[in-house]
Amino acid sequence: MMGKDGQPLGSNELFQRVRARLKAAVGEDVFNSWFARLELEEIVDDLAHLSVPTRFLSSWVQSNYAEKILEAFRSEAAGLARLHFTVRVNGQARPRLHQAEAATEAVETEVPAIPATPRTVREPVAAVPSPRGDALSGSALDPKMTFDSFVVGSANEMALQVAKQVAHAAANNTVSFNPIYIHSSVGLGKSHLLNAIAWAAGAAEPGRNIVYLTADHFMYHFITAVQRQSALGFKEWLRRVDLLLIDDMQFLQGKSATEFGHTLGTLLTGAKQVVVAGDAPPRDLEMLDERVRSRLSGGLVVPINSFDLDLRRAIVTRRAEQAVSRFSDAHFAPAVLDYVARVVVSHGRDLDGAVNRLLAANQLTKEPITVALAERTLADLVRQRDARRVRIEDILRIVSRHYKVPRNDLLSSRRSRDVVRPRQIAMYLAKALTSRSLPEIGRRFGGRDHTTVLHSVRKVEQMIKDDGELAQEIELLKRMLEE
Repeated sequence: MMGKDGQPLGSNELFQRVRARLKAAVGEDVFNSWFARLELEEIVDDLAHLSVPTRFLSSWVQSNYAEKILEAFRSEAAGLARLHFTVRVNGQARPRLHQAEAATEAVETEVPAIPATPRTVREPVAAVPSPRGDALSGSALDPKMTFDSFVVGSANEMALQVAKQVAHAAANNTVSFNPIYIHSSVGLGKSHLLNAIAWAAGAAEPGRNIVYLTADHFMYHFITAVQRQSALGFKEWLRRVDLLLIDDMQFLQGKSATEFGHTLGTLLTGAKQVVVAGDAPPRDLEMLDERVRSRLSGGLVVPINSFDLDLRRAIVTRRAEQAVSRFSDAHFAPAVLDYVARVVVSHGRDLDGAVNRLLAANQLTKEPITVALAERTLADLVRQRDARRVRIEDILRIVSRHYKVPRNDLLSSRRSRDVVRPRQIAMYLAKALTSRSLPEIGRRFGGRDHTTVLHSVRKVEQMIKDDGELAQEIELLKRMLEE
């Protein structure tokens, strides 16, 4: 290939120059949205063979930017007169142009080749289907958000079962409840479930047309389509989907919300599955038309409730296990996991962030992951509470529950190891956290002598020095009592 200056020009160098021209012409934001994933496969005579990762991107680029791309190619190599687009298969090798006739069974649509004359000629071209249909043609899916990585508890169990049922039904070309609306406050797993549905349904049935869109992505595409006078094509593309997943519905505004209402009606009439997620019930989405809110409410509305302690503990444990699998020298003691689950009560993302912070602090400073480190590192994530006065009755209750020893046994004369150690720890906590004197503590612990209390306190102090795990455990008990 000869450049405009008459010098030989390699395909890679040519395409880099073309990309630079496109970025200068359309701006970095538009370039990153539409051209960043465009690749040059080969040049055959006067035709440049380009590939993109999805059918939607192929259609959009050809409809809106084909002439601009061809102009950029001609500016660098005058001999180029046509463009040819194909869709890549999961990043794998793509068919070359001379293989098009052998791949006729893969033809799903016509894509235009751009001739040297202003008139556009449409030619049938082999288009390789994406293994997940159009699962990646909307907003980007997060590969970590699958059903396997979703931690289930009483707060989200129903939402998970509904999501799995949707994925199974979509993979088998059936429709269950329709539409489905999942709502919760921020960070409780709505986006995770929508991503998981897309991955599971797409993997089970590669031919299904699955589209996941965030509300802002939906608005961006719609507004851009209107500006490019290609809104009709965008609408038709949406209405051909088999499974539409819309996330962050609360951010949908203006004409985009109206267009969503029309699209929703068309999809439901055609028995296509729609799953929507938002941070409020449908009746509270004031930016939507009353008819659309009614349609969403008339489907299956599934809430995700705030996480309880057990679910928070399960999430923190799972994230810690994943962290340790990447950094084998990291260690999260049970007391640390209990502390994080107890004090980080906002939402799941903060729990993930708490584990990541502790891991980062450990890896950067080599300081062991302890309750004390967690207290310093996670201070801004911990809900502020007024200091409370600790009572001996509170200590007996917390220690009894933590060590699974009946309260009466702590006050009894039993001397088995499973009772003596919790009793000594309880006495130590009473001395450390209350203003009671040793004789008063002794009387509250079954009428014991003050020397017995003193012995217990000194014994525990020594154990704390000798046993790091026990030290963290007692630190956790202190935090629990001070909450």
